[in-house]
Amino acid sequence: MEKETILERIVIDPNICHGKPCIRGMRYPVGAILEYLAGGDRIADI
Repeated sequence: MEKETILERIVIDPNICHGKPCIRGMRYPVGAILEYLAGGDRIADI
């Protein structure tokens, strides 16, 4: 996935998840997704 595509999907809004970076249109914090991946979860499982 290209860098521009990734950056289009990540948003920071102070009214959503206390301003943490989230996936656009969802309330999934990017940090949480990275923790799942680091813990061994597959993308399909997330």
